Amino acid sequence: MSWTRRDVLAAGAAGLLGLTADAAEAEAGPHMGVVIHSYGLRRSLDRDSGFDDPLTFLDYCRRLGAGGVQTSLGVRDDAYAARLREQLATHKLYVEGSIALPRDRDDVDRFTAEVGTAKRCGAAVFRTVLTTGRRYEVFDSAAAFREFLERGKRSLALARPVVEKHELRMAVENHKDLRSAELVEVIRKLDSPLIGVCVDTGNNVALLETPRETVELLAPLAFSTHLKDMGVEEYADGFLLSEVPFGSGFLDLAKLVAALRRARPEVRLNLEMITRDPLKIPCLTPKYWATLEDVPGRRLAEMLALVRGQSGGKKPLPRVADLGRDERLRREDDNVRSCLRYARERLNG
Repeated sequence: MSWTRRDVLAAGAAGLLGLTADAAEAEAGPHMGVVIHSYGLRRSLDRDSGFDDPLTFLDYCRRLGAGGVQTSLGVRDDAYAARLREQLATHKLYVEGSIALPRDRDDVDRFTAEVGTAKRCGAAVFRTVLTTGRRYEVFDSAAAFREFLERGKRSLALARPVVEKHELRMAVENHKDLRSAELVEVIRKLDSPLIGVCVDTGNNVALLETPRETVELLAPLAFSTHLKDMGVEEYADGFLLSEVPFGSGFLDLAKLVAALRRARPEVRLNLEMITRDPLKIPCLTPKYWATLEDVPGRRLAEMLALVRGQSGGKKPLPRVADLGRDERLRREDDNVRSCLRYARERLNG
């Protein structure tokens, strides 16, 4: 089966801390969804949160005024899947899965079981990644990176017949591993209208790519999104990069959302607001360039100019590692609430 760009575009045609949503938020109706990684601190510091249970996480986000969630659904029985579908229907919500690719042929059965669960739970799409690591940290040479990429392509090839059998869309995230043009090439060579992209608006800044370029290249293939705003700050070996509450970073979110909606009107906007200390992007070190030898030097100059323009006179990026447990949990929840409110008020989401 062959497919064209037009085919791709057509394929998509604290209980819990005593939480209560205020009346205005509840009446606003479902909008942007929340990615489970937005609550990484809650999952690690509050084992009683229940957020590893998709039903619990969905209910929490619903009461925040979110329209759905993207989370790992694992392998569930029919009764659990029916309960989740009932919640989706009752509250007009959606769920997207998050599933690791099959590592090899021996792992296909696990992958197949998770895809089947996602389908039975009511998901129309699931997000996946080629690697959980960061390109410039994991790989010491271009050869090592090429080997990883070939393994990733083999995993995608193993996944393809499974998603086509279940008729479930698979969205591969740009996860600080491939630049956008590289990911587009991988997806197009797979030649399946059920395999597309989860567009993360901030990740590829770490690979010296502007968010506008990322969205322009990936939006036509988008099946899902991780919407985030980003802050930057200089440091000795390059720059620091951090997710920040909507409206406090340098991304033009309104334009990025408009571009996504033009290309894929049906795509869901999913918030990924990760509350953590800034990440180091060591773009002035030799190792960083070991796998990015084809990136022109002007990209480095342009990104450093952007960073310096954003750093001047602004507050330092937020840090949370030295905060107490309760304050970190509060900060995380406040950040998610702030982003959802901004999306409703400014992004029609």
